[in-house]
Amino acid sequence: MDTAAAEWTARDDGCEDRPPRRRLGAWCAGLLFTCVSVVVGFRAADSDGITPVPQLLAFLPWLLVPTGAGLLLTLLSRRWLGTVWGVVLLGLLAWYIEPYGKVGDPVGRPVAELRVLTSNVEFGQGTASLVTAVRREKPDVVFVEECDPACDALLERDLAQDFPHRRAVEGGGSEGSVILSRFPLRPAEGVRGTMGMPGAVADVDGHAVRLQLAHPMPPLPGQVDVWRRELGALRDAAAAGPGTPLVLAGDFNATQDHAAFRRILDTGLHDAARLDGADRTATWPAVTAPTFGAQIDHVLVSEDFGASRTRVLDLSDTDHRAVVTDLTLHEGR
Repeated sequence: MDTAAAEWTARDDGCEDRPPRRRLGAWCAGLLFTCVSVVVGFRAADSDGITPVPQLLAFLPWLLVPTGAGLLLTLLSRRWLGTVWGVVLLGLLAWYIEPYGKVGDPVGRPVAELRVLTSNVEFGQGTASLVTAVRREKPDVVFVEECDPACDALLERDLAQDFPHRRAVEGGGSEGSVILSRFPLRPAEGVRGTMGMPGAVADVDGHAVRLQLAHPMPPLPGQVDVWRRELGALRDAAAAGPGTPLVLAGDFNATQDHAAFRRILDTGLHDAARLDGADRTATWPAVTAPTFGAQIDHVLVSEDFGASRTRVLDLSDTDHRAVVTDLTLHEGR
């Protein structure tokens, strides 16, 4: 048992005389509060820490559950110091659950509109479902992660007529990625990573728009440094070419509660889901979303864009939900 938890459970007049159930409840509450405090402490310190902190940060809103349980235990065991501890944790969690950063309306008149869809098809398994969704939603640009050769071939066969322009990084399993576009594309340097992250510049009704697909490594135990480094590379890509509007979309394997993801937002990007009031909508794992999950799939846009009708789509045969949003490009800042 952590010393902090042990101290407050043992501190009080007549602690030895308390019923065993109350003492057990106090110890359980102390354990819950200690675990939650570690994660919240790293969030407050603007750090992702080491395993298991990055993994737990992805589900930070759900830490309200063990905190609430611990608070109930402290009330039942009449441990008032523990009650204060629990109330403080609840307050901090409520604070950090709020959307990160400030947003404002774009400056200038609207000059173009485009619909963007991003989907991780889980090793290509969800490609057929994605094709159905694309035909229904009619996006202008599609970002596809984990697109293996069979996925790439299916997209080419079924969608090439509607999306004649593409940029891809070929690869098997999770390594392949594709950007499909109705708009003309010219090549642009992508982001180097373990998995493919192609880039392009689209001609959207005469306006250049940078497109960058995101798919860094997940923060698996033993791979947290790779995850952090690849999110840093995406941050550097976002900061480059500040004069050109940017759409950075994909499976980031990160939420707003990860410091490495907030560094990307700090370059001046906004989450389209946040702009349209859909923040905290779970996109993974699809089997438990939207009841339980984390928002790790994002469409990030520069301040040139407004967003509307952001929605999350359930696709079959993939562990991710797709994100689609309508963007309006405004003339200059």
